[in-house]
Amino acid sequence: MEERLPKSKFLKVKCPDCENIQIIFDHPSTVVKCLVCGRTLAEPTGGKGLIKAKILEVYGDVSKGK
Repeated sequence: MEERLPKSKFLKVKCPDCENIQIIFDHPSTVVKCLVCGRTLAEPTGGKGLIKAKILEVYGDVSKGK
């Protein structure tokens, strides 16, 4: 039996307005805003979210060993 790996990941992103760095989920169920300036960083789409910030790092990516 083949092992099933999760498709969801956590992302380290940088806010395009204030350059705050925070970690968000790539499948958000609600709108994710910057904790400093309030800009929308991610929006839910029913699956993988619409990411509106620069992705700096991906956590939980099995192909890269993280």
